[in-house]
Amino acid sequence: MTTITRYEPWGWLNQFQRELEHTPIWGSSEGSMATTAWAPAVDIKEESDKYVLHADLPGVKPEETDVSMEDGVLTIRGEKKTEEITEKEGYKRVERTFGSFHRRFSLPDTANPDAISAKSKDGVLEITIPKREAVQPKKIAVTSVE
Repeated sequence: MTTITRYEPWGWLNQFQRELEHTPIWGSSEGSMATTAWAPAVDIKEESDKYVLHADLPGVKPEETDVSMEDGVLTIRGEKKTEEITEKEGYKRVERTFGSFHRRFSLPDTANPDAISAKSKDGVLEITIPKREAVQPKKIAVTSVE
């Protein structure tokens, strides 16, 4: 029996490019090859008066999390540093996890950037983005000119 596989001459090149895009450059401010980039899971919910964003950031301290808003884009940045030590019956295991992350979200025009708030509890970051009050059309009186 013969197996048919699809020929993709540029597949390996595309894979290599994707890997390069996710690999930090040596000596850069983004970290070293020993770090791992990761993206936290995020849920976004729209309510009548606000948007609520929940990001799962286990092991990330609130003081190591940066939330900023610029030109209609909300950015969440941080770094995860954890170390787990296990000692049992004559052996010791140490596992360390390091990695920086950033996520960006374009906000709609209805978002009020001056009233955004963020809080963290039990590894979950909650960002509240209030909506602006609806802009009502202004009625303009038309007068008669004689």
